[in-house]
Amino acid sequence: MARPLRLEFPGAFYHIMNRGNAGETLFKSKRDRERFVKCLANAVERFSLRIHTYCLMENHYHLRVETVEPNLSRAMQWINVSYAAYFNRKRGSKIEDFVVSATIETRKPPA
Repeated sequence: MARPLRLEFPGAFYHIMNRGNAGETLFKSKRDRERFVKCLANAVERFSLRIHTYCLMENHYHLRVETVEPNLSRAMQWINVSYAAYFNRKRGSKIEDFVVSATIETRKPPA
């Protein structure tokens, strides 16, 4: 069954969660966490995101993201591919190929 389409529009807030394959560790060191945060910072610039909070756990992460443009799917793909390229070179494939997201707050789209 296909994944339901993600509702995307400017000004939407999302709770994003992603985890390692089979619950495996994503962040094994301080350097891994710093690299992921760098990926987030680059995505903020590239996709005009606003990341209000983040939490990096050993085997998954949570983000609270506001989209200035309706581009959450592209932004999350870029973040995950960027971090996975770093991680896979260092340790082997660990990131699952899906992202769980839920719209948690909305603003009316501009008229």
